[in-house]
Amino acid sequence: MSDTNRLALPLLQPAQAQKHVTVNEALTRLDGLVNMVMASNSLSVPPTVVLDGATYGIPAGAVNVWAGQAGKVAIGSNGGWVFVSPRAGWRTFIADEGCQAIHDGTGWVSGALSLSPFGAGLSARVVEIDHVILAGATSQSAAVIPSHSMVIGVSARVISAIGGTLTSWELGNIGFTNRFGAGLGLAQGSWVRGLLSQPMTYWAPETLLLSAVGGDFASGAVRLAVHYLEISLPSE
Repeated sequence: MSDTNRLALPLLQPAQAQKHVTVNEALTRLDGLVNMVMASNSLSVPPTVVLDGATYGIPAGAVNVWAGQAGKVAIGSNGGWVFVSPRAGWRTFIADEGCQAIHDGTGWVSGALSLSPFGAGLSARVVEIDHVILAGATSQSAAVIPSHSMVIGVSARVISAIGGTLTSWELGNIGFTNRFGAGLGLAQGSWVRGLLSQPMTYWAPETLLLSAVGGDFASGAVRLAVHYLEISLPSE
């Protein structure tokens, strides 16, 4: 046996020379895998500067020194990379997605709260966009709410002061303009925490609608975040 069973840490062998090399590699793997935080699980081109302990999930189609390593975890070590194959049940935090993930034995399931033996699960996710407000009585976002999602609420923050003749604004959807908030502020830093009293399921992609009250929009920008749940199907 040359490696440990769970984390594939290299083991010292009898009468081995340069024991520090093996020990240091094992410590490097531990540093990357324990309380794991992956910088990204979608970056296909390795960073040009390798930071010791930096951890990435390697996607399909990765190139350069990551070519042929799809599905593995890459850990920065001494200017290069150590590759580890994750197993079902491993957990990580994916920094550029802002959520935890569980490995289902095939890949990482972002936002997963639970997973069945056959991959059915419940995931909590957040999708966030910056919306530039155009002049007019209303300003409609892109289709930020995913299909087949159960929305818990929408939060937002004004990142560039809202200008125009309006006195306040509302946040909602077409047909229900104040679903997520009303009487909202115009100044930079103003915010809304639009928690629904009952979660709402959307069966098709949906936009958010900003509606001016007491006048019209002229300018501004708002960061919008949709908080929702999804369920996944079991495998065959």
